[in-house]
Amino acid sequence: MGIQGKYDMLIVGAGFAGLYQLYRAREMGLRTRVLEAGDGVGGTWFWNRYPGARCDVESLDYSYSFSPELEQEWSWSERYAPQEEILRYINHVADRFSLRPDIQLNTRVTAASFEDEEGQWEVTTEAGERFAATYLVMATGALSLPQRPKLDGLGSFAGAVYHSAQWPKEGVDFTGKRVAVIGTGSSGVQMTPVIAEQAAQLTVFQRTANFSVPAHNVAFTPEALRAAKARYPERRILGREAITGQFLNANTKTAAEMTDEEKLAELEYRWKGAGGGFRMLRTFADQMSNEQTNRMVAEFVRAKIRAKIKDPRKAELLCPRDNLPFGAKRLSVDSHYYETFNRDNVDIVDVQATPIVAATPHGLRTTEREYDFDAVIFATGFDAMTGALLAIDIRGSGGVPLRERWKDGPVAYLGLGIAGYPNMFVIAGPGSPSVLSNVVHSIETHVDWIMRLIRRMYADGLKRVEATREAEAGWVQLCADEADKTLYTRANSWYVGANIPGKPRVFMAFVSGVPTYRRIIERVEANDYEGFKFASDAQSGELVRSSTACANTRSGNHHARRQ
Repeated sequence: MGIQGKYDMLIVGAGFAGLYQLYRAREMGLRTRVLEAGDGVGGTWFWNRYPGARCDVESLDYSYSFSPELEQEWSWSERYAPQEEILRYINHVADRFSLRPDIQLNTRVTAASFEDEEGQWEVTTEAGERFAATYLVMATGALSLPQRPKLDGLGSFAGAVYHSAQWPKEGVDFTGKRVAVIGTGSSGVQMTPVIAEQAAQLTVFQRTANFSVPAHNVAFTPEALRAAKARYPERRILGREAITGQFLNANTKTAAEMTDEEKLAELEYRWKGAGGGFRMLRTFADQMSNEQTNRMVAEFVRAKIRAKIKDPRKAELLCPRDNLPFGAKRLSVDSHYYETFNRDNVDIVDVQATPIVAATPHGLRTTEREYDFDAVIFATGFDAMTGALLAIDIRGSGGVPLRERWKDGPVAYLGLGIAGYPNMFVIAGPGSPSVLSNVVHSIETHVDWIMRLIRRMYADGLKRVEATREAEAGWVQLCADEADKTLYTRANSWYVGANIPGKPRVFMAFVSGVPTYRRIIERVEANDYEGFKFASDAQSGELVRSSTACANTRSGNHHARRQ
């Protein structure tokens, strides 16, 4: 099959990142096509429609900032919007900005290769279609490739099997059913209270207890929403200078700078209705770098968990152990999760103590006993950060597979460009703040930077750009050094790939925050795109300009003091 279409830019994925990249590319006049595997736009919010699914970043922040008109015309119903509302919002954006004509749905990309002779990317789909483009932008998402259940005997189970990231569009009624939920990450935490209200019996299988904090979700009153919209410009400025890209009223004092009474008051403030959610990560300035401070916060939260759960056995199982720093695994933000275990129809099983051995025709068997179920739900998460990229056979200049380049862990310069992969960009990928931030803010930051680079190339008559190996290596080392200053690396989390057997253990995000990261990439831009090499001939790749990034640039321990 020949080439179906040739474009200036191909974008893989039609979630928040893909839609915004399309909007900016069309604004520049680039012939652009988005290829999306699903039969609708929305990315994460198209696929993850399990009961109770909602964002853990507040709705007013988890939204595009590029259009003041869009900010004013769209009205969020709750502090933390549910999945269906976020999906409506994304569809509204696609319609409002007439993006759909350039989006091709039901198109799963299986391969992408840079053809040196033609100086272009060729992309192949599952259906055998082929497309070509000068630029390739991977907007595949950090949490989009589900971790598939591997359980002996699963095919023999006579009941229904579901995965949180592949939920039936029509929904599922669990009324009167005996249900198992395997996994207690964010999806498990969100679905458990909802399913418990329907099911005759709900059994949660937990490998490792993680911290969850109350969302204190509320519906917006018309007055509150009007006031919030009036302050949108200020809110966005505050978010831009916050470490997470979302203003959380961070405490700028370390724990050592406060009295015991002040520390307790700060903790209570952030746990209760005025706080909640990720505000708990900003209780003290040294919370993620000082082990003693972090332990104090963890003990406070464990005491809150024990106070919520009547059964001491369940309470201890749900309390994270002492060796897990608070926040080192991504926090869950819940609505009545712990209280749900006070219901007579809800129980929890520790699969570290009694592992699941196999599925049976009637349910699940652990090393201790057999359980009968009508439905089994896998809330087992994702192959985060790299999974969706490596699921595609991406080959750079000279045919080098990305899977080979990343066999020891992901390497990328600024989380944007990969040496040896000309004219390819990754949005919110490994080596960027992405998963430690309000990702919509990080997406806009990346897309705007990419488009400024491409405009510069057009202005200078340049056809080819890629990161240098030296710059890439320097950035990867910087990310590792910054992560090592924190407690994030202490946990066996998906941040380091610990949830995927055999995955290299690498902390995959830039930990020092959105403002620090933005200033670095702006400095790279101001310094004539240091760390990238350019060519005027896309076919030969003959170097006409190269800037060398300073590999020993250090951003410092800014995470300790920034919001």
